Amino acid sequence: QVQLVESGGGLVQAGDSLRISCTASAGTLSSYVVAWFRQAPGKERERVAAISMSGVTMIHGSTYYAESVKGRFTVSRDNAANSVYLQMNSLNSEDTAIYYCAADSRRIPLPWKTQYEFWGQGTQVTVSS
Repeated sequence: QVQLVESGGGLVQAGDSLRISCTASAGTLSSYVVAWFRQAPGKERERVAAISMSGVTMIHGSTYYAESVKGRFTVSRDNAANSVYLQMNSLNSEDTAIYYCAADSRRIPLPWKTQYEFWGQGTQVTVSS
């Protein structure tokens, strides 16, 4: 079991960059697939990025990005910090949402892995235009 805590959200201007973090306060995050989801008011939850378990080669790639963020967002791990990060560049108002990290131990190719067992409480990212 893993307990997740997100941090690093805030208010930024359009075009700015921001890095948000997902840290495991219990459990070893490197043993889990980790994804970032976001949900804006009145919209459905969207999976924006995912990263495979540390040291595991996935046939369809070790990272996944939604088309809406591809080329602007980067997901990465720091196993020593027991954390996963989402670096967000060229932010725009459409990126405004609560961002959640989620973890799951089941090995499913990332493009099709939409179900996650453990969730954090979320961190708010607001982009002003």
